[in-house]
Amino acid sequence: MDDWLGLLQWPAFAASVLAAWLVASTHPARRNTGFWVFLGSNVLWLAWGWHTRAWALMALQCCLAAMNVRGLWKTEPAGEEKEGAGKEAA
Repeated sequence: MDDWLGLLQWPAFAASVLAAWLVASTHPARRNTGFWVFLGSNVLWLAWGWHTRAWALMALQCCLAAMNVRGLWKTEPAGEEKEGAGKEAA
């Protein structure tokens, strides 16, 4: 089990890179998907951090997860955008 948890950092890494690529898209649905993938990577990083007792990494992932939830709230899947209902810029 220790080996499996030790290897968890690699899918977490791959998910983080994929999520960053998706969030940088100009396509709203891809950006939204990117935040979901980021949340998945947060969970993977938290599991790996727990296993390795990387407390600062775990605290960082909790903060990043909160920002990813905010990103999900500020992005809407394609077709659900409301005309004239712009969200705040910050």
